[in-house]
Amino acid sequence: MAEAISVSGPISGTDRTLTFETGKLALQSQGAVVAKIGKTTVLATANAAKGVRDGIDFFPLTVDVEERAYAAGKIPGSFFRREGRPSQQAILTCRLTDRPLRPAFPDGYRNETQVVITVIGADQTNPHDVLAINAASASFMISGIPFDGPIGAVRLAYSQEGNWIAHPTFEEGEESTFELVVAGRELDNGDVAVMMVEAGGTEKSFSYYEAGAPKVNEEVIASGLEACKPFIKESIKLQRQLVASVIATRGAIEPLKYTPVLDYTEELFAAVEAAATTKLQPAIRIALKSDRNEAIDAATTATLAELAEKFPAQEKQIKEAVRSLTKKLVRKRVVDEGIRIDGRGPADLRPVSAEVGLISTAHGTGLFQRGETQVLNVLTMAMPKMNQMIDSITPETSKRYMHDYNMAPWANGETGRVGTPKRREIGHGALAERALFPVVPSQEKFAYTLRLVSEVLSSNGSTSMASVCASSLSLMDAGVPIVAPVAGIAMGLIFDQGKYTALTDILGAEDAFGDMDFKVAGTADAVTALQLDTKIEGIPSDVLAKALQQAKEARLKILGVMNAAINAPRATVNESAPKIVTFTIPLDKVGEVIGPKGKVINTIQQETGAEINVSDDGATGIITIGSPDNSKVEDAKARILAIVDPPTAELGAVYTGRVVNTAAFGAFVNILPGRDGLVHISKLGNGQRVARVEDVLNIGDEVQVRVDDIDDRGKVSLSLIGPDGEVIKGSAGGSSDGGERGPRPERSDRPRSNDRGGRNDRNDRPRSNDRPRNDRNDRNDRPRSNDRPRNDRNDRPRSNDRSAPSDAVSVSFEEEFDRDLRNDQ
Repeated sequence: MAEAISVSGPISGTDRTLTFETGKLALQSQGAVVAKIGKTTVLATANAAKGVRDGIDFFPLTVDVEERAYAAGKIPGSFFRREGRPSQQAILTCRLTDRPLRPAFPDGYRNETQVVITVIGADQTNPHDVLAINAASASFMISGIPFDGPIGAVRLAYSQEGNWIAHPTFEEGEESTFELVVAGRELDNGDVAVMMVEAGGTEKSFSYYEAGAPKVNEEVIASGLEACKPFIKESIKLQRQLVASVIATRGAIEPLKYTPVLDYTEELFAAVEAAATTKLQPAIRIALKSDRNEAIDAATTATLAELAEKFPAQEKQIKEAVRSLTKKLVRKRVVDEGIRIDGRGPADLRPVSAEVGLISTAHGTGLFQRGETQVLNVLTMAMPKMNQMIDSITPETSKRYMHDYNMAPWANGETGRVGTPKRREIGHGALAERALFPVVPSQEKFAYTLRLVSEVLSSNGSTSMASVCASSLSLMDAGVPIVAPVAGIAMGLIFDQGKYTALTDILGAEDAFGDMDFKVAGTADAVTALQLDTKIEGIPSDVLAKALQQAKEARLKILGVMNAAINAPRATVNESAPKIVTFTIPLDKVGEVIGPKGKVINTIQQETGAEINVSDDGATGIITIGSPDNSKVEDAKARILAIVDPPTAELGAVYTGRVVNTAAFGAFVNILPGRDGLVHISKLGNGQRVARVEDVLNIGDEVQVRVDDIDDRGKVSLSLIGPDGEVIKGSAGGSSDGGERGPRPERSDRPRSNDRGGRNDRNDRPRSNDRPRNDRNDRNDRPRSNDRPRNDRNDRPRSNDRSAPSDAVSVSFEEEFDRDLRNDQ
C-alpha cells in the first residue's frame, strides 16, 4: 500500500489540529485528500473531464456530499437500512462548498468538473461542513485541474462573553449566541478577500441576550469578518504545504489541458456594441420586469437581423454578446450616474406592503410584497409528537421548527418542472428558517411544533428575504410569542472602475449583473442571519461592513411597514389552531397516568377527544394536551391531575362507576377520577357461586357500588348494588374482606371426616400397588427444613377444624389486588 503524504498544523487558540493527507486512499482520483479535525474525517475527491461536452454554455461544476452512517457508528433508520437521498444537511453542505469554489475557476473553462465529499468519520464533536470546504480546495490544488486557489474556510462562534471561538465544537456552538462561516482567499498583499459568508443566531440567542450576553449587531459581525482572517490563512498555508510535499515526493503536478470556450469573439462583441447600444439604452430604463424583458428581447431580435449577414450561423453568439452588453450598460449607469434599472438610487427601497390573516382555516398567514416580489407564508401548529425526526450523522435528532420554501415556474411567468424541491429551494428555506429560529420561544415555553411554508407567488428580487418577512407576519398572526419581528433584505454590489457600489433591495437582473448577493435578516437591534456570495475574487471586509449598515437602514424601514400590519403577536393562538397546555407531574406518577398497556391514557383520549403526549426529562414527567376545543383540553387535564392526586373515597358511600378491568378474582370499578376499587368475585353471585367475573360484569359496564373498606394503603373494597338498590349478597362462604356472607349450613349437615368409618377408612381408598405402605418411610430421605420441626404442622389449619366450613373461600383483598396490578402491567 502506498505511503501517505500528510501535513498538519495547530488551530490557533484551540487544542485541535487540522490535517490534510493524500496518496493512500482513492489513488485513481485526479485529486484525493483526507482532511481531519479531531476524529471527524472527510475524503474529498476532485475530477474533471478531458474535454467539453458539445453545446455546453455554462461551467458544469458539481459538488456532492455523501454522509455515511457508519461515520457516526450508526445504521440508517430507513426501511432499507442504507443511505438513500441526501439529507437536508448534506444538501446545505453541498451549497456551502460550491459557493466559494465556483468563482475560483478561470473564464472559459467548461470541462465537466466534480468534487465529492464523503464523510467517513463523525466524532459528534466537530462539524464536518467547514472541513469539507477546506478538503475540496486541497483536492483541487493537487489535481492539476485549473483552480485559482487555495480557498480557506473557518467557522467562528460568538461566545456569551463576547469572544470569537474558531472551529467551535457542536457544544460550543450551542452555547454561543451567533455562528459565522467565512471562506476566502489570500491576496498578494497578505490580506484575505471574503468570498462567502453564511451566518445565523443560535436557538438560545435571545435567552442569552436577556441574561446579559452582548447582542450581535452589524459592528460585531464586521469584527468577525476580521477575526476570521488568521484562521483562513492557516488553512491556506497548510494546503500550500501539502502541494509542496506532493511535488517533492512525486514530482510536478501535471496541469489539465483544456481549450477555453468563448461565448463570442472580440470582433463580434464590438459589432454588437455598435449595433445594439442605442436599442438597449431605453430598454434598461424600464422599471417593470415583464415590459423591460420584452423591450430587451425586441432589441436582441433587431440586432440579430442587422448582423445576420455579417456573422452567419452565429445567432447564439450574438445573443450572448447582447446579454454581456446589457450587463455592461446597466453597471455603467449605476457607477457613473448612480441610477439603477428601475430608476432608484443605490440605497432606495422598492414599495413594501404587508398583510395578515388571509386564509381563515390556517393557523397563521402572512403576505409580504416588495416591488414585484410577493410571498405568502402559511403556519401550521401541532402537538410535539409531530417534531421532525432526523436520521443524520450529527448530534441533532429532531426539529420542532421547520421552514419549507416553494417556487413554481409560474412565479416568473414561465413553464417548467414542479414537484420535488431542488437544492436552491432547500437552501432558501433553510436560510429563512435560520433567520426566524432565534426569536421563536422554546418548546418548554411554547409546546407547539411549528411548520412554515413560503409560497413564492411572484419573483423579481430576493424571495428568501421576502419569506423571512412573511414568516414573521404569520407567526405573529398565529399568536406565537416571538421575541421580536424579523425582516430581511437583499443587497448587491457592483465593482467597476475600482469603485464599490452597494445596492439595496436588488432586482433579479441586478443579482445576475452584479458582483455580490448579500442577504441580511434581523430584528431592530440584532442580526439573526447572514448570507453572502461573490462572483469576483473577493470583497474587502470594510466594504462589507459599510454594506451591513446600509442593509440595516432598509431593514428598519421594512419593520415599520410590518408593524403597521401587526405590531405584536396575538394574545391567544388562532381559533383554528389546537389549544395546547403543558405541565409537569412527579416522575413516579407517569406509569399511573399511562396505565397498563396504555389503557388509562387511551381512555382519557377517547372520552375527552383531546390528544395527550407523555414524556419525561429524567427528573419529572411532562404532560402535553392539545385540542382545537379548549374545554376538552381542560377536561383531560383535570382527569390527569385527579390521577396524580386522586380524590379520597368515603367509607360506606355509594358511587356510580365504570368497570375498567376484570380479573379471575374480581372486577375493578372506577368510582372517582384516578380512584378504582375491587368488587371481589365472591360478592357477585347474590348468594350463589360465580364461576367467571364476565358472567356478571364486563369492561365498560356502568354499575353502582358501595365502599365496604379502605385499607391503610388506600385500596378500596366494593360491593355491588343491584337494580333494587340493595347490596348484592356474596356467595356461600362470603369473603374475608367485608362482603356479605351467605347462609351457613347447620353443623349436623356438614360432612365430617369420621362419617366414613373413622381414619381407618383410608384403607378403602385406591392406592398405587407400585409402592407398599411401608415405603412411606422413604420420606425420611427427602430434604426438609431444619428451621421448623415436623410437629409444627399442628399449627396449620386442618380439614376437620370445625371453625370454618370445608368449602369456605379464603380471600386476601390486598394480595389479590397486588397480583392483579402485577399481571396487568
